[in-house]
Amino acid sequence: MAAPTKKEMEKRMLIKKTINEMNKQIQKLEEQKKTYIEAGRQAKEKGLTAQYNLALSGLRMTIIQQRRVYEMKLNFEITSQMKDMTKMTGEFLQGMSSLSKDMMKLTKEKDFLKVQKQFNEAMMGVEMQTEQIEDFMDETESAFSTVAPGSEDDNKEIESLFTNEAANGAAAGAIERELAELKKRMSE
Repeated sequence: MAAPTKKEMEKRMLIKKTINEMNKQIQKLEEQKKTYIEAGRQAKEKGLTAQYNLALSGLRMTIIQQRRVYEMKLNFEITSQMKDMTKMTGEFLQGMSSLSKDMMKLTKEKDFLKVQKQFNEAMMGVEMQTEQIEDFMDETESAFSTVAPGSEDDNKEIESLFTNEAANGAAAGAIERELAELKKRMSE
């Protein structure tokens, strides 16, 4: 494999920068969640219903945003890996083409037909991979468009965060469980 060009290095740096920005956004939203939880807890203790509802609404929106950022980050990382795989496949095909030409010079036509058959099979594999990438992108787009506001169960879970002494740990655990479920669904 050839050394990366300046343009390839710039692309890699952009990918790394984008992932770092997403990680910063996730951390920022985590801090924002803590702020809303504390504000909601204080409002509930003081009987300030309007402020409590405002904190609940803010927490709900923050959790939804955090889920979206997690999904975008996973989507970005997977797409980046798929790009690398496609590049490697392209290099493989280029090598196969070169080998096929050399073999044509050295072997009989019968042997070339065998190589051509293998080459055609490789091309069909690339086509299948391209279709799978398109299906993946369609499913990801669909997943992003179906993010809905919290259900009654979600709202109860969020409300329990305000009254629970271990609110920060429970919120982080819920996000981690959702992230694990999302990763599991994506690997199936």
